[in-house]
Amino acid sequence: MMRRRDVLASFSGVAALWPLTLRAQDARKVYRVALLWDSPTMFPKAIEALREGLRERGWIEGQNLSFEPLRTEGHFERIGALAEQLVLSKVDVIVAPSSIYAEAAKRATSTIPIVFVSHADPMGSGHVASLARPGGNVTGLSLLMTETNAKSLELLKEAISTASRVAVIYDPATPSHAPGLRAIEEVGPTVGLSIIPIPVRAATEFEDAFSRIAQARADAVLVLSTPLYISAAKPLAELAIEHRLPAMFGPREHIEAGGLLSYSPDRADLWRRGAAYVDRILRGTNPADLPVQQPTKFDLAINLRTAKAIGIVVPPTLLARADEVIE
Repeated sequence: MMRRRDVLASFSGVAALWPLTLRAQDARKVYRVALLWDSPTMFPKAIEALREGLRERGWIEGQNLSFEPLRTEGHFERIGALAEQLVLSKVDVIVAPSSIYAEAAKRATSTIPIVFVSHADPMGSGHVASLARPGGNVTGLSLLMTETNAKSLELLKEAISTASRVAVIYDPATPSHAPGLRAIEEVGPTVGLSIIPIPVRAATEFEDAFSRIAQARADAVLVLSTPLYISAAKPLAELAIEHRLPAMFGPREHIEAGGLLSYSPDRADLWRRGAAYVDRILRGTNPADLPVQQPTKFDLAINLRTAKAIGIVVPPTLLARADEVIE
């Protein structure tokens, strides 16, 4: 993996070649940008940040841009069919934010440009050839989730110093979860933790998953990030509290729903930066030549109400490093 400054330097070099005008098509054309996503309630601030970024670059909805969300509304089995629908409608760019959406879009087309704005691990998932030269029709911004998962485990151990066994809830159908789980299993022994993988493929499996975690006598739980789990933030938080299990999540939405800890890149910042990719592709740049960028802002959030509910005391040193504390 290239160092971030090398990737950015390469990105800057490509930028010098970007055309200053739209590609040689009718200037009156309305370009169609499709968002393949779950629902408007998932990361609404991030979605608005993407639209703001497009407006800042001169793309005005109703004038030269049509922004077309196509949503699963929680029915994730529809992702493939929705991706194929976008291809048939011949949109100009598909924004497929995370790995499962990028996977579906990539399967559906090798020609329409695809931009991801919060991909957990584009190289580990095989969606790009490299960060500097993605190749093909897919590029965007990565969450570095594989590395972030490892850091989340370390933070969880710091919060619960007596923990020795941590259950990891993951979705085998999410492309980025396999490399993410491997990273956690490698880091676990170095911080004195045994890892217990708990596969969960549907919301109907959550209660059974926590029963298995209790039977395994896990001291804490780490929940990997995927739209399926984010859409079920509240029941996941409630189950963790019911079982008095300290739980670490990814996006801060989990903390707002009652989760104990979250650690994640700032998604709104990534989505806003994603507008630059859409802009450059619409102006004629080949996505294969646009390097994948990485996050620069990370947020650690702690819910002290939940800590009190499950009877734990969060170390002051960790509280001092938190970007947000819910009291």
